[in-house]
Amino acid sequence: MTPESRPTPQTGSSFVRALAALAVLGDAGSPASTDAFAQRLSQWLDWTHAIELSAALAEAPPRVGRPAVASSKALAMLEADCAHTRAALQKLVSQAAAGVTDGAVAGEAEPDFAAQRQAYASCQQAFASQIGPLRQRLRDALAKQSPGLAKLAELDGLMERALGARERELLAGVPGRLAPRYAQLRRTHLEAVAVLAESSAAANENSPWLTQFHREMRALLQAELDFRLQAVDGLLEAFRQSQVAQSS
Repeated sequence: MTPESRPTPQTGSSFVRALAALAVLGDAGSPASTDAFAQRLSQWLDWTHAIELSAALAEAPPRVGRPAVASSKALAMLEADCAHTRAALQKLVSQAAAGVTDGAVAGEAEPDFAAQRQAYASCQQAFASQIGPLRQRLRDALAKQSPGLAKLAELDGLMERALGARERELLAGVPGRLAPRYAQLRRTHLEAVAVLAESSAAANENSPWLTQFHREMRALLQAELDFRLQAVDGLLEAFRQSQVAQSS
C-alpha cells in the first residue's frame, strides 16, 4: 500500500501510519512539520469548548472523607462489555467486502469503487453506533467511583464533545482516500494482462488484485477500529489501575 515516492512516518498509531501511506496526511504528517501541537489543536477547538476544558482542568476533584471503592464486579462487567463490542466490530471488519469478493471470484463483473467505498462506510457507521454508547457507559461507571475517576469521566466527555465533530468529519473522508490505491492495483493488473496478451475472461478470473485491495482495506479498517477504541481502552485501564491501587 505504501507509495514508493512517500516514506511512511514511523511514529503515531497504525491508523495514522496507514493514512500516511495513502498520502492522506501530506506534509503536515511528516517529522519536518513545524506546527506546534497547541496550534494544531486550536484548529479543532472553538472558544466555548476551550473555556469548558479550561474550567474543568482548573477545578480540583471534590474532597471527600472516604472515597468510594471501585467495585470489582463493576470492572468485570465493563471488561466483558468492552470485549464483546470489540469482538463484534472485529467480526464486521473481517467480513468487510466479502460479498463483492465472492462475486468477483464467481466470475461476475468486478464491482466499481463505489461498492468498496460503501463497504468501508458501513463499517464506520457500525463503529460509531457501538463505540459511542460504550464510551458513555464507561464514563457513567467511572463517575460512580472515586472523585479522581469522576473527574476523568468529566474530562473525557468534554473532549469527546469538543473534538468529536472534527474527528467525524475527517474519518468520513477516509473511504474516498482508498480510491487511488484501488485504481493503481487495477491499472497494474490490466497492464500485466495486456503484456501477457491474456483473454478478458482470464483477466477477471479470481481477481487477485481485488482480493489484495480488500485485504488492505480490512487492514485499514482494523487500524481505524483500534484508533476509535483508544479512549475506551484508556478509561477501562484507569478503572483497572484504580482497582489495583485500592487493593494494594
